Formats: sequence, structure tokens, C-alpha cells
Amino acid sequence: MPLQIYNSLSQKKEKFIPNRPDQVSIYVCGPTVYSETHVGHGKTYTGFDVILRYFQFLGYKTFYVQNITDVGHLVDDSDDGEDKILKKSREANKEPMAIAEYYAGSYFSLMDALGLQRPDISPRASGHIPEQLEAIEKMVDQGSAYEVNGSIYFDISRDPSYGRLSNRSQEDMLSGTRVGIRSEKRNPNDFALWKHAEKGHLMRWKDPWGGFGYPGWHTECVVMSSKYLGDQFDIHGGGMDLKFPHHESELAQARSLGQSFAKYWMHSNMLTINGQKMSKSLGNYVTLAEACQTHGALAIRYFILASHYRSVVDYSESSIQNAKLSLLRLHQITGALRQQLSDQVTPGHQHFQEYRQRFCEAMDDDFATPQALAVLFELTKEANSLLNESSPNPEAIADAEYLFSTLGGEVLGVIPQTLEQESETGEKMDQVMQLVIQLRKRFRENKDFAASDFIRDQLHQIGIQLEDGKEGTSWKLFRNEALR
Repeated sequence: MPLQIYNSLSQKKEKFIPNRPDQVSIYVCGPTVYSETHVGHGKTYTGFDVILRYFQFLGYKTFYVQNITDVGHLVDDSDDGEDKILKKSREANKEPMAIAEYYAGSYFSLMDALGLQRPDISPRASGHIPEQLEAIEKMVDQGSAYEVNGSIYFDISRDPSYGRLSNRSQEDMLSGTRVGIRSEKRNPNDFALWKHAEKGHLMRWKDPWGGFGYPGWHTECVVMSSKYLGDQFDIHGGGMDLKFPHHESELAQARSLGQSFAKYWMHSNMLTINGQKMSKSLGNYVTLAEACQTHGALAIRYFILASHYRSVVDYSESSIQNAKLSLLRLHQITGALRQQLSDQVTPGHQHFQEYRQRFCEAMDDDFATPQALAVLFELTKEANSLLNESSPNPEAIADAEYLFSTLGGEVLGVIPQTLEQESETGEKMDQVMQLVIQLRKRFRENKDFAASDFIRDQLHQIGIQLEDGKEGTSWKLFRNEALR
């Protein structure tokens, strides 16, 4: 089956056909760097990281651009609000660019910790003011934008297709507009391309309309994507919350400027916490730094990939613990295979190839990472059987290890080349389990079968299975679907 991608614009899966047969061009809307990176950011960018990795696995060259918004993103996405970075600057009593530098540096450090590949280019909005002004002037000259009191607005009435991406009609958008709001815009849903800045405004640039101003949020991605990827590129991605108004407004400007723009629009769904939308006001806001420090970056990455990028993901202790156990199981089998590897044997790609095929079938279906992980766990059973043989086939061991390292490592990014820390964790867990097994053995010797069964059943609930045999009791991890 050829690679299928769900295109938000057509609202259906489409066969992926790149503009160039050997290269994939991707633009993903990056963060507005005014506050701490949260787990929701981790979900979005990890999803696109795996998409990037899979294209590379398929043999494509990739060119990946992800912007940094360091000016122009207004509070509540309102054209009458305050710039988010400027607001944070005032609260912290620091220069706006100092705020942007701090949070941008923190963002990249956390993405590195999650194992994300750095974009080829990370352009900043503030570094592309001339390109934005040039595009805005062109839209004014052709009548798709207009000037009022030094500010420039896009006239959505000039674009009949506005609302197509987010599946909204202009009539619906007008009916949802609050009554009685005073605005200098012709239409309440027109959006700002450039905002007039009064004297003393900390972020402002001289403009062609006889004053000073700063850009609106929606123009930066239009000019930066076309500058680095061309007027038509393959994929435009971002979080579901960007579909409207940000991506809708990008598309309108691209049409006005005569650009073909992105062929495929991809949107990652949101993250909830214990069933509620993550919100600072609700007190359930979790930063990515907190999550990684508490649970480990690889566990957070696995937790994210255990659900499809277009699915809502709920962040809870039970889901994270299940992710940890599943990840440990993958690391244990990979470590065991690596211990049995022979320097004289290289992968011959003759064994277990049906698992590679099924893994690719899952990823070809709109990057279905949960199904791809399920294939790796089925391979785990085969690998365990192989290792339990009296004389395991060295080529089969090499092939199995190669699949775990390539599919689970290079593509999904959850099995690193070095498992030292994970091995130490596994050894400690095994020591703890041996103590639990001894305690259960004593209960059974004392005929306290209720206590013995309680230990077994509680372990089973968290994904640990005890197996009683002639040589004693052993334990193993398994995927407890009830915890998912």
C-alpha cells in the first residue's frame, strides 16, 4: 500500500505524491516563545519528528522548516489584544527579545531531550520583517488588504474560499461574532497583517504607511515557508488549535499572493490531563520539563507515540506508568539480543521480515504509530522464543536486533543505541521483583493463599505477569490494555 496521509484540507486520506520524487519539504508552525514548553508541545513536535524520520527511512531527503514566533502573536489571538511576548516582558521587567531568547533556548533543549531532530532551518518572525512588509504591500496594492489608521487588515470578503480548511462558512463566522464590539475593521473577521505601534512601543519597525508598526501573527509563516521551501511545498503541519484562525489565514494570504502553497495539511490533536483540557486556570498545567524530570524523556516520547497523532491523548499517571513498563520491555529484549550478537555475523534480512512489512503498512496508513508499536511487541514474542532456544541462530539474532534498532530506534526513536541507564533500571527492578517473589513464596509455604493471590493479581493489574514453573517463579512485562 502506498503511503497515505490524512489531508485536513480535503478531510480524507490521500496518496502521498511529493513535489520532487526524491525529497519531502515540510513546514511546521513552531512555538511562540513567551512561556514554558508544556507536554502538549511535546506531543505535537514528537509526532512530526516521527513523520520526518519515517520519510528518511523510506529513502527521501527531507527539508524541514519550523519557525519561532518571537513577535506578533497577540493575546487570545485577538487583533485588539497585546503581543504575548510584550506582555510577558512587562510582567518580568525584561526586554522582549531577552524573553524570547530564554524560552527559545529552553524549548530546543527539551526537544533535544525528547530525541527530536533539529529542523534544517528555524527562522524567526522578527528576522523576516522586510519579507512580511513586502507581501503585505502586495496584498494592499491588489485590493485584498486595506489600511486603517496605520494598521493593515486582510479583507476576507475578497476570498470566497476562506473557511474551507476549518470547515466554516463566512456566514457562520459572522453569526458567532460578539455584538457591540467597536473595531476599525470593515468586517469583524478580517485579520491583522500589520498593527500600528505608538511611540514607546518596545517592538516596532518603520513601515511604508508613514509610521511604525509590528506584524500580525498570520503573515510570518506565509513568507518564511515560501522563502525556504518555494511557492508550493509538500506538508504544512501544526497543532489542531492552529487550524483556525492561523492556518486558515495563511491559506487566504497565499491565495492572494498567487502561491500554490502546501499540498497536504496535517494537524496533531490536543492533549488532555485526566480527561480535562490542559489549562493553567484549572491547575492541571504540566510543563515538559516537569514531565521529563519525573518520568524520563523516553517514557514521555513513548507515551506520545502510543496514540495516533490525530487522536486526543490523555495525560495521567496510569498511562505514563503503562508507557514506562512497555518501554522497559522493549529495552530488555533489545538488550538481550545485543548481548547475544556476534561480531562475525551481520544482518542478512532473511528472518522476521514480515514484521518489517507490517510495521511499514501501519506507518503507511497515516503514520499509525500505535499499530507500529504493536508489531514490535509481537516481534518481542518471537525474539524471546529465539533466545530461549538451546542454540539460537546467530543470523536470526542479528536480524531481530536490527529490526528493533531500526524500526524502534531510528524511526520511532524509543530504543537508543546505548541502553546502559535502562539496563541499570531493569536490574534494579529485577532485584525488587525477586524480593516480591520470595515474599509470595513465603505466603504460599504458610498456606496464606489469599495474600499470595493478592500479590499476583496486583502485579497483573500493572502489567507484570508471574509464571510458576519447576525451576521456580519468573516474571515478565506485558501490555495491559486495561491501562491504556
